[in-house]
Amino acid sequence: MACVAWDPVGMPPAAIAPLTLVLGDEELLVSRAIGECIAAVRAADPEADIREYDARSLGADALMDLSSPSLFGDRRLAVIRDSHDLPEDVRTTLCGFIADQPDDVTVVIAHPGGNKGKKLLDACKTASARTIAAAKVTKPADRLMFVQGEFLRAGRESTAGACRALLDAVGGDLRELGAACSQLASDTTGTIDEEMVARYFRGHADASGFVVADRAIEGDVAAALRELRFATAAGVPAVLVVSALAQQIRTIARVASAGRQSADTIARDLKMPPWKVDKARRQVRGWTPETLVLAHTAVARADIEVKGGGTDAGYALERAVLEIASGRGGR
Repeated sequence: MACVAWDPVGMPPAAIAPLTLVLGDEELLVSRAIGECIAAVRAADPEADIREYDARSLGADALMDLSSPSLFGDRRLAVIRDSHDLPEDVRTTLCGFIADQPDDVTVVIAHPGGNKGKKLLDACKTASARTIAAAKVTKPADRLMFVQGEFLRAGRESTAGACRALLDAVGGDLRELGAACSQLASDTTGTIDEEMVARYFRGHADASGFVVADRAIEGDVAAALRELRFATAAGVPAVLVVSALAQQIRTIARVASAGRQSADTIARDLKMPPWKVDKARRQVRGWTPETLVLAHTAVARADIEVKGGGTDAGYALERAVLEIASGRGGR
């Protein structure tokens, strides 16, 4: 069974095989792999008969119909999703079908992997199915490659800093990342850089607050104050900025206390995505337990003041940001 590993930067090869197994449970990658297979069949025959089935709609009658010769000699494509959920009798019939597959029928089977429905996976292997791996993208480096690939697909160049900034702002969900990349590519011109990502997401209150927090934690006083003023001008509530500061400081403190274990191990223990662990590890450099305590104190005081305990929420935020940014490295 030839296996085509899904490259997060690119797409699977466009050439279509008689039998293709899309193996994995990353929904976006599965959908794209199937879409590429459909596009390849349509490119070869614009009049091709495309049929899509899932575990509920694929039955013995549908398989019998596919087994019968086409009256007009048309190419046919059968896409079968959720194949692990097929009833046992239908799965057995499907295994027999792909063992003696008609020449005019192309079959694409999507399976998430695992032991459920393994009989069908074995049948695909025996039938020398072309396999496209579409497993969950969990490693930070692979997510970064995915973002870079999305910009390349849109015909745009991007910096590594911009891709990391987008991951920080959006998170690890591939569909959200893909949508964000598409929006950035359509709304901007030139090379996509970190400043462009920050400017675009400035309209998102949560993201703006976290940009302020990132610059403060990294010790960049000027950038932290600039981002704070941008966020304030955009109408980001002071409580959201304080919340972002608190969350980021708490995150780097938790990651710092986890020791030198692998990012995946720490992520599992702390119940946070690995990319967030890697980011926190970069940001924690220059911090000590003592300066982290001072940063926590600054945030706690600002929290009280912006919630009515003070007279000037803007001043309270600036003081907190200054204290945090100046505290990195013991300054």
